[in-house]
Amino acid sequence: MMPLSTNSNFAKPDDAFRAIVEAHRGLSDEQSADLDAALVLILANHIGDLDVLCQALALAKRQIADAGQQQQQQQQQ
Repeated sequence: MMPLSTNSNFAKPDDAFRAIVEAHRGLSDEQSADLDAALVLILANHIGDLDVLCQALALAKRQIADAGQQQQQQQQQ
C-alpha cells in the first residue's frame, strides 16, 4: 500500500493552483462541478490505488467537516 502524499509534489504549487482556478473560469456552477467530478475521476484512475483513494477521500471529508465547524464557530461569535 502506498501512503497518501500530502506534501506538495509540484515545483511551483502556485502555478498548479492557478491552472485549476483558470480551468473553472467562465464556467457555470454546474459546469464547474462537472469539471471537478471529471478531474477527480481522471486523477483517481491515474493513482490506481484504492487504499490511497480511500485515504484521500477521508482526508477531504475531514477537511470539509473542520471548515464547517470553524465557520459555525465564527458565526456564533
